[in-house]
Amino acid sequence: MKRILGCLTLGLVTMAASAQWSNPANDIPAYHSAAPTKELPKLLSGDQLTGVYFTHAYQVTAYKMAAKVPNVIYQQPCYCRCDRELGHKSLHSCFEGTHGAVCSTCMREGVYAYQQTRLGRTPAQIRAGIERGEWQYVDLESAAL
Repeated sequence: MKRILGCLTLGLVTMAASAQWSNPANDIPAYHSAAPTKELPKLLSGDQLTGVYFTHAYQVTAYKMAAKVPNVIYQQPCYCRCDRELGHKSLHSCFEGTHGAVCSTCMREGVYAYQQTRLGRTPAQIRAGIERGEWQYVDLESAAL
């Protein structure tokens, strides 16, 4: 009986301790729920889109598309989880530096946000699509054509 109680106690303690690292389905990365109220930080552009981080056309294309919809990407989460690792506040943060150029998640989400904006979707509708994982079907190579 003591063994059973000991095992049950150990199991409960283990479950309670590991709960802090769980990743429930509703664990959405950081984003802003409304359009910005002040000027946003600049995204990389122009001559900044050259060099070792921009060796593929789709990298440059992703940044150019993101630059056309800064208020939209400001309102989107980024599922590479850079909010945890890099302190990013939304998908916009990814394109303020070179992180977006080395991360296919960021690039796909940025291209997805641009394409959906062109189709007339609202930032909230785009966010719902990103949360459903629709950005995963973006072909970066064909987006660069």
